[in-house]
Amino acid sequence: MKMRFAKAVVASTLLAGMLAHAADTIKVGVLHSLSGTMAISETTLKDTVLMLIKKQNEKGGLLGKKLEPVVVDPASNWPLFAEKMRSLLTKDKVDVTFGCWTSVSRKSVLPVVEELNGILFYPVQYEGEESSKNIFYTGAAPNQQAIPAVDYLMNEVKVKRWVLAGTDYVYPRTTNKILKAYLKSKGVKDKDIMVNYTPFGYSDWQSIVSDIKKFGSTGLKTAVVSTINGDANVPFYKELANQGIKAEDIPVVAFSVGEEELSGIDTKPLVGHLAAWNYFQSVETKQNDDFIKSWHKFKKDNKKVTNDPMEATYIGFNLWVKAVKKAGTTDVDKVRKAMIGLSVPNLTSGTATMLKNHHITKPVLIGEIQDNGQFETVWETKKEVPGDAWSNYLPDSKNLISDWTDPVNCGNYNTVTKKCLGNSK
Repeated sequence: MKMRFAKAVVASTLLAGMLAHAADTIKVGVLHSLSGTMAISETTLKDTVLMLIKKQNEKGGLLGKKLEPVVVDPASNWPLFAEKMRSLLTKDKVDVTFGCWTSVSRKSVLPVVEELNGILFYPVQYEGEESSKNIFYTGAAPNQQAIPAVDYLMNEVKVKRWVLAGTDYVYPRTTNKILKAYLKSKGVKDKDIMVNYTPFGYSDWQSIVSDIKKFGSTGLKTAVVSTINGDANVPFYKELANQGIKAEDIPVVAFSVGEEELSGIDTKPLVGHLAAWNYFQSVETKQNDDFIKSWHKFKKDNKKVTNDPMEATYIGFNLWVKAVKKAGTTDVDKVRKAMIGLSVPNLTSGTATMLKNHHITKPVLIGEIQDNGQFETVWETKKEVPGDAWSNYLPDSKNLISDWTDPVNCGNYNTVTKKCLGNSK
């Protein structure tokens, strides 16, 4: 009897200790694909969050507590993202989550994070046409990447014919819908716009690249605007080189190809092709130098590259830390309210400010691929561009705004009817 009592006391003490330990940490969810077609891009973002958590803990943590990462692998399986998000919030009790790459994964997570009142920081460029009270979008909206890229090609490269090539899911389809409407508003005819979609992981590019080559052989300057995502980019660029398509003939401007993706291919035949981002590793600033050094130290590899979604993760993490300090708690509602209007340095010597629509201010950079796999900036905006949740070029959204502050407190407020459409709370 005494032995059973003693064992019960020990078990109770251990449980109390475990609960106390749990209360002494702030749990950070990391929701990125570590396997499957998107692992080529997302694994790096998982490591970025781990590096930022490590650095914050070395500073003493947050609110006197250590940050504890909770890493899960949704394996490039879009429904599994929702399942993993639910587990992070209900089982692991995370205070914040950093994750997702594709819009289809974010769309999968969105109803879960709203239902359970979590916070998700989404660090990748996307198609817009969305604003959630529970998501902070630190990647680019179309007016911070796609529209400026087309303007650059139209004004500086004098492009007249357009190939809109993308992976077959919501981000490319919605972005291309916006771009097609924008091009037509600039007088571009339907016959001068070619649209093509391919599945995730697509590898047989020969006939499609041949069609692009034929489309660009009319004598009018032609460019490819690429929203191809994940590992399909490797065979796509290889086939461009195989068919002798050079940047001076048909330039490609990519929205989802950065330093990480280029590190896996021979870039020499791709020199001069373009990418539109809000950050490049080659940017020369003290903030960026420090970030790169930290990354190399964390990875124990001086050849590891950085990229735009890493910077967006860095910005989101620092904004969250600043909001928690301001709120004095990790309580979701209080942190969300504290977030609006906060600013932190970006890595290009500017400032990222969280706006009322849960998007941030970002510079826009156009870079040319170099033979070392880096980008040389050939054009950039003079100042940061505020992210716009709703496109001005689509009839159904041109009158919509997002404002998550009182009295509007709505992600899709119609400025003409003065009504909030759908769920605003």
